[in-house]
Amino acid sequence: MTRPTPASAAAGQGSASPAARPPRSPRQVFWRALRRSPTAVAGGVLLAVLYAGALFADFLAPYPMDRQKRDLGYAAPTRVRWDAGGPYVHGLRLADPVRSLYAEERATRHPLRWFAPGHRYRLLGVIPAERHLFAAAAPGEIHLLGTDDLGRDVYSQLLYGARISLSVGLIGITITFVFGICIGGISGYFGGLVDEFAMRFSELVLSIPSLYLIVALAAVVPPQWGSDRRYLLIVLILSFIGWASLARVMRGMVLAIRENEYVTAARALGAGTARVLFRHIVPNTLSFLIVAATISVPSYILGEAYLSFLGMGVHSPVASWGSMLQQAQKVSVLTAYPWTLAPGALIFLTVMAFNFLGDGLADALDPRVARAGRSL
Repeated sequence: MTRPTPASAAAGQGSASPAARPPRSPRQVFWRALRRSPTAVAGGVLLAVLYAGALFADFLAPYPMDRQKRDLGYAAPTRVRWDAGGPYVHGLRLADPVRSLYAEERATRHPLRWFAPGHRYRLLGVIPAERHLFAAAAPGEIHLLGTDDLGRDVYSQLLYGARISLSVGLIGITITFVFGICIGGISGYFGGLVDEFAMRFSELVLSIPSLYLIVALAAVVPPQWGSDRRYLLIVLILSFIGWASLARVMRGMVLAIRENEYVTAARALGAGTARVLFRHIVPNTLSFLIVAATISVPSYILGEAYLSFLGMGVHSPVASWGSMLQQAQKVSVLTAYPWTLAPGALIFLTVMAFNFLGDGLADALDPRVARAGRSL
């Protein structure tokens, strides 16, 4: 019998290392599966950029949200030029007052300044600041996406409007999921009269046409209400409509999970109802809740958009993507000034990004994918 040499032993260890590799953790399997979906990654990156833009809108926007330049109404997007001295823009003069056409004054040059001083603001609502990412040297004007009828910068309004349009989805889905999880979980766990009452009430809510309910409730809002109250009302209306369907799905999942052995063991060990429900049952629905939340957020964004588009949402000077689209109602305005449709393009991209991310999360959280990933 021959003893293995050190070289052969090392070779044997090297050949056995792939088989001896420890299995991946659930988190590693999830990220591996998510990265394999390019559309989900692209959707997640786009959403990160949009929410970062809304969060740092004061720094990224060269002008305040309510700044008006009446002599530059419906000005076309500014052409940024470059030379050896860096980027610059020309001044503008009104060439056609009827069609709001402007011509560049080639004799004037206004260089672009990075981290230029401007209007004062509070970064993240806390830190006093006055620097902006870029600005044209006074008295120059830069409007990357043109201006609206009142001469307000569309690019700046898009950034500030993202705070309203994007936050509606997050706040609304949070309220909806709190009600849906609690009502559906309690209904499925206790059953009996509690289940009967909760489900009949949810069916009553589902039977109400959501669009007509939104329009009817928004129409009775007093005209003197400010944008903050209108914003809160929109969130409450959309949340009230969305919880019922989630509660019914949650009830069905709880009915199945409550019969598992670990739930029975928790009861036998004396765990209370709240502990069993929110420690052992609800966490096992987390994968579904994450996917459902991601896919449901676009409905809240669209709800705020068409409420504001119909004039029932936030009002000027507060901007939202829906209120900005009011100017695109007329075909003549849309054909002559196509940049007024920029909020619609952002709404479309946001909705598609959430849907792509939701599809990727659904695949990554699929138990079959998890089992296959652990075995690789």
